[in-house]
Amino acid sequence: MAFLKWVLLIFTLHSFMPTPISSNLSLNKEALAQIPLNFLEFSKKPEIMDWMVNIRRKIHENRELGYEEFETSKLIRAELDLMGIPYKYPIAATGVVGYIGTGKPPFVALRADMDALAMEELVEWEHKSKVPGKMHACGHDAHVAMLLGAAKMLQHNQNDLQGTVVLIFQPAEEGGGGAKIMLDEGALDNVDAVFALHVTARVPIGMVASRPGPISAAMGFFEAVINGKGGHAAIPQHTVDPILAASNVIVSLQHLVSREADPLDSQVVSIAKFQGGGAFNVIPDSVTIGGTFRAFSKESFLQLRQRIEEVISKQASVQRCNATVIFDERSMYPVNSNNKELHEHFRKVAGEILGFENIIEMQPQMGGEDFAFFSESIPGLFFFLGMKETEGAVHSGHSPYFRVNEDVFPYGAALHASLATTYLLQNPTKHISPPEVSYRDEL
Repeated sequence: MAFLKWVLLIFTLHSFMPTPISSNLSLNKEALAQIPLNFLEFSKKPEIMDWMVNIRRKIHENRELGYEEFETSKLIRAELDLMGIPYKYPIAATGVVGYIGTGKPPFVALRADMDALAMEELVEWEHKSKVPGKMHACGHDAHVAMLLGAAKMLQHNQNDLQGTVVLIFQPAEEGGGGAKIMLDEGALDNVDAVFALHVTARVPIGMVASRPGPISAAMGFFEAVINGKGGHAAIPQHTVDPILAASNVIVSLQHLVSREADPLDSQVVSIAKFQGGGAFNVIPDSVTIGGTFRAFSKESFLQLRQRIEEVISKQASVQRCNATVIFDERSMYPVNSNNKELHEHFRKVAGEILGFENIIEMQPQMGGEDFAFFSESIPGLFFFLGMKETEGAVHSGHSPYFRVNEDVFPYGAALHASLATTYLLQNPTKHISPPEVSYRDEL
């Protein structure tokens, strides 16, 4: 693929020619606009498409849960080895970080999550899960395949890259906070920007959806054990009823959103777990409740957390019970917020590939995404890649009937490669003394 050499030649020639800025920008825009189209053409080649599909199906058949993605990681490393792409491993137990380009700044990262869900697949097809009770029901197998597809195209053009593309293959997105561990272990050191995509069956194929600013909420899970004194249900005066206390707690928690939160500041508190007792005529000694809370600002999120603990403890005491509240720190995700400049960059690239009329500016959603740890640390951009077909039932992520439309793979791979390549061209290094990346294989 010689199109990057052509782009670089234009950049070089115009840097020495006394042409007006407007003329220079016009030519550069024309050259940059061609890059995504060439990547899309390359990714649609039957041999590239078939290769991505084959990788995805291998991962789909042998799915693994968070921090257990050893075979998935092994497959990724084997493909990187075949392409001659150096990498670091392990990071966050099973994570892999690959490098393509100069090994020097600027650095731009592309991320794909790897983990499956603990659920039984109910889709009957030849590549159904071979592992009982585990399923790729959120499309992470497709994310890996598309990032490897992008890696193949980028490696083909590695000598023309004006910096370094960092490939992030991340474990444990589904509640394990794998992004946080990778961040703590240095996966994004020296990286200036990071991009990620997620497939969705709610947007038609050939379209993408994103927005500047908050795109998904901060989220957390909590559990509370409310202790009383059990006894026979016929003589409740001799008991301290934790079921009554828990019921009052649940009602009071709903007031946090309806009476304490600004109506224009979206928040959610939902109780989804209530366990207590096992007989019709016995009041239990304790009840366990659990739920989730969400908000679109760090301040609102922390306020909710504080008030949840206060309401549970104090409402329990009103009913003569005591309560212990536990927050699952590993599942606490911050707000996932898109950088405005990166969103504009995304719009330009996606517009060249798909047409600007096929870019949807979506509303924020209450679902959590641990890519938020990355976008909280450095400028980030997260977008949804449509794969909805014109006919057939739509099954969203985390459904046992979830399907991936593999026809979307060329779009995802081309978007990844184009976002990284054009970012490097348009963002020359700001480092005075650029540090070189030191690669290491398996530790």
